[in-house]
Amino acid sequence: MQTLQKMALVSAGAIAGTILSLSLQAMAEKEPATTALPLSELRTFTEVFGRIKQDYVEPVEDKKLINEAINGMLSGLDPHSSYLDAEAFKELREGTQGEFGGLGIEIGTEDGLIKVIAPIEDTPAFRAGMKSGDLIVKINEASVRGMNTNEAVKRMRGKPGTSVTLTLARKGEAKPLVLTITRAIIKTKSVKFKLLEPDYGYVRIAQFQEHTTENLAQALETLYKDNGKPLKGVLLDLRDDPGGLLNSAVGVSAAFLPRDVLVVYTDGRAADAKMRLTATPTHYMRDQSKPDLFRNTPAGVKTVPLVVLVNAGTASASEIVAGALQDHKRAIVVGVQTFGKGSVQSVLPLGNQGGIKLTTARYYTPNGRSIQAKGITPDVAVEESTVVANGAAAPSLRVREADLEHHLSNPNGEDKTKPAASPEKSAPSKENGKDKGSNKDEDKPEASVNPRDPNPKTDYQLGQALNILKVQQMLENQKGATKPSIK
Repeated sequence: MQTLQKMALVSAGAIAGTILSLSLQAMAEKEPATTALPLSELRTFTEVFGRIKQDYVEPVEDKKLINEAINGMLSGLDPHSSYLDAEAFKELREGTQGEFGGLGIEIGTEDGLIKVIAPIEDTPAFRAGMKSGDLIVKINEASVRGMNTNEAVKRMRGKPGTSVTLTLARKGEAKPLVLTITRAIIKTKSVKFKLLEPDYGYVRIAQFQEHTTENLAQALETLYKDNGKPLKGVLLDLRDDPGGLLNSAVGVSAAFLPRDVLVVYTDGRAADAKMRLTATPTHYMRDQSKPDLFRNTPAGVKTVPLVVLVNAGTASASEIVAGALQDHKRAIVVGVQTFGKGSVQSVLPLGNQGGIKLTTARYYTPNGRSIQAKGITPDVAVEESTVVANGAAAPSLRVREADLEHHLSNPNGEDKTKPAASPEKSAPSKENGKDKGSNKDEDKPEASVNPRDPNPKTDYQLGQALNILKVQQMLENQKGATKPSIK
């Protein structure tokens, strides 16, 4: 239980009306810093503070100046550290439970603007057609130039049923796009699943929340029950999953890995930032008094052929899962290079004044790989089609961790890498006069079609992943217990 209490969460960035998926970590018992205060710099700070109070064109409250100074101090460190006032702190806690108010987009900063990392599926932003890579230029009539993510989140949140107008810049569009989106209570469903076809199960994890591990266990049990016999393969879809709770990432990995093997370890300056998390109930169950969540999961889940599908929106906690399954040679990772967020954020309460979200550690895969600013390289590269599975931008327009200002460097000295060589191409092929892979339903408006409904015939990456899964299953039959490694 002590380990869980120390666990920080991982996330892919600030989320507007969404899920800054971080847990709370009491830090009151930590020893105070012993480093001497930089008196010269503090004198400069107080002088600037005094000049503003005395000479600025309008009176400014002390609270505003101090809050903005804290904001600047944290946001200048890296894209994921920030100050949370009492309201933002409360909203963050609600977000990890899978229900919150807002639009449903994950955002970051880029060149002084707010950039959309990914819209969350089945949310107002998703249905309105927002895409990964969009730059938010205005929120209502307010320019976002120089606005930090917390301020942008505040402006986009609001009472359900009210509207907010976003002005977007999108690559390839000559004019700005103006979208008026109605706010709603966002209830995200972490785990979705179905039988793609007899004997082959599909599990989609949209984000890692408090109940993700439990929901995955139920999904696997249901898939086996619905199939009526052991599955021949499982496809785990982590595309556009921005991350979430670290213990949930450990739990998802534990579903498919042998008990007690290493899933992820973290390393930071503080003693409690150094953790080794394994596929053990104590590392993924919040309530240790309850029986193991996987007690009723079919034993075959541990050995069934497994393919993990990733893309540039696969970030943080989802990269932990992909990296662990890849390092243990438990799964074949298919898709394109992932986002590359390899840092851990802790939310440190500040009494009744909210808290700070601070990067406290880097995480590493079982083999010691840091994916920071690099990402997970798939075993089999399959590019996204022009129309991506969630309606997001084409691969060349994707934003990754290495594209964000002030991103942390990779401790292994590895720079941002390109996707694996010789990827499967996604050029549309003709079938009955239509472009296969274009997901066309030309007579239907975009909002009426759910592009995330898993369909191997219209989702190019999914179709290729299913084919790889079938090949893996056939090779296993031929070689018995020997699992192939496709490179």
